Amino acid sequence: MSESLHISGNNKEERYNCLLPQIQGLLEGETDLIANLANIAAALKETFGFFWVGFYLVKGEELVLAPFQGPLACTRIKYGRGVCGTAWQQKSTLIVPDVEKFPGHIACSSLSRSEIVVPMIKNDTVWGVLDIDSKDLSSFDPIDRNYLEKLVDLI
Repeated sequence: MSESLHISGNNKEERYNCLLPQIQGLLEGETDLIANLANIAAALKETFGFFWVGFYLVKGEELVLAPFQGPLACTRIKYGRGVCGTAWQQKSTLIVPDVEKFPGHIACSSLSRSEIVVPMIKNDTVWGVLDIDSKDLSSFDPIDRNYLEKLVDLI
């Protein structure tokens, strides 16, 4: 396992293409889920400078905060609530260009302006979500969806 990232590329897609094999290398041989999620959150934040990057894990009828990078976050999110709970409920990635226009958005930070949430699914069951927030409107697009869905498949 390498303790540093080597990211090159002038655009988002090139950076994802550079990052994903390095994440895969980080995960190889490490069986501890929390350690892996922590390194993935750090790698995404370091590579893209997102405002907040983290994971929530399903515990009963709630998502519970897991490893993250960024300011303090909501600790628990109920099924079907906010962007994370809705992505869990729908079992699909949600891209929200303006969180203030998302019905029921949970504002963990007033600085968050846009968001992407990618559910982590095994055997048709969501066991967690990857949540990424940006301080800018419309930060996320189909490129992010594509590569972040590939990333969660590695976990």
